[in-house]
Amino acid sequence: MKNIKIIATLTLIALVSSISFGQDTLSISKSELIQKLSDKNLQLKISEKSFQSAQADYRQSNALFLPNINVSHTGMITTNPLMAFGSKLNQAIVSPMDFDPSLLNNPTRTQNFATKIEVQQPLLNIDGIYGRQAAKSKMIAYQLQSERTKEYLELEVSKAYMQLQLAYKAVKVLEKANATGKANLKLVENYFKQGLLQKTDLLNVQVRVNEITNQLQLAKSNTQNASDYLAFLLNEDASDKIYKPAEALDNTIIIEPINPKFTENRKDIQAMDKSTEAYKKMFLSSKMNFLPRLNAFGSYEWYDRNFLGTTARGYLIGAQLSWNVFDGYKSIGKFEKTKADYQKAEAETDLYKKQSQLELNKTNRQLKDAENKVGLSQLAFEQSQEACRIRQNRFAQGLEKTTDLLQSETQMIQKELEHLQSVFEYNFTKQYLQFLTK
Repeated sequence: MKNIKIIATLTLIALVSSISFGQDTLSISKSELIQKLSDKNLQLKISEKSFQSAQADYRQSNALFLPNINVSHTGMITTNPLMAFGSKLNQAIVSPMDFDPSLLNNPTRTQNFATKIEVQQPLLNIDGIYGRQAAKSKMIAYQLQSERTKEYLELEVSKAYMQLQLAYKAVKVLEKANATGKANLKLVENYFKQGLLQKTDLLNVQVRVNEITNQLQLAKSNTQNASDYLAFLLNEDASDKIYKPAEALDNTIIIEPINPKFTENRKDIQAMDKSTEAYKKMFLSSKMNFLPRLNAFGSYEWYDRNFLGTTARGYLIGAQLSWNVFDGYKSIGKFEKTKADYQKAEAETDLYKKQSQLELNKTNRQLKDAENKVGLSQLAFEQSQEACRIRQNRFAQGLEKTTDLLQSETQMIQKELEHLQSVFEYNFTKQYLQFLTK
């Protein structure tokens, strides 16, 4: 039984190892990610389809100017007195005998085939004109929103890429700390065997090595998480690959002048304005619905007693001026609804602009804070690094306590990771500020 358990354990370890090493490590640059994003991202595809839907709605409004043409062919057999006489009249085969009262009242079976081409041409529909303008504004709004979505996703990809860089950098830091910890553990074990240290010192070092090992494993998991998120953004399968950044995270920052000025030329602001304009046009369309409409119509017809025959023919041309005077409060209710929707859209656009200005001011201050944090964290890391070096030398000479050395090493690792985090925060905040002013 014991041997079976050992074999099962070894098999499980081998399986986990094969799964881990079965993943291909793919080195990828930021430019490659942006290109793949444009081609594969699902959110971008959804945004593009929304624009295409709005574009199709706008094309439907072409019916306001273009004719509606319908072709039909109808066949019928009847003994109805009125229909039978009308069919003969349309076929131009009425004779004096057809006016016999007995034949008029009791006609024989009559068949009729009619081929008809109908044309309806709108001439003046003021409400339709405003409805078409609303559809166009809506289409432009979706187009702008799609472009803004792409800009946002490029920012998100850049952030995910920097998170991946940070995760790999943290792994390197902890791997170095793990190697140092194991070296210290070996040194402490030698001192303990020589009776120079107590067992509590040995246990403290062992606990510290275990902590670093655990942190290293978590850091490696973070690299997988960051890689999976990139794969999600690129709409790729994350089970067979793990991404590795082609460029490593830099420990320093590049300070560039940025003009944090709010502009209404941002595509999302323009999209909000166009959306409000669409609601305004719909409001005007419902208002013009109270006006009369003018439409022309015409038809050309062929009649025969035989299928697809064209013996008799005729045409009809006319125009219709229609005015819906009262439709049971339907038009009035629609007018009030579109007016409320337009006023709501105006308020939402104004609110969005004020929130955008607030976010811009906040991000600008965060960038300055992040810049200061990078400088302070760099100084703290350098100081902790020097303090750790001094304590290690003193410990090797037997002049420093084990707990002080462990505390110094812990502080140095913490400060280095904090500095890397502050660099990441500065770089992302700078890109986010550029996004808000784009």
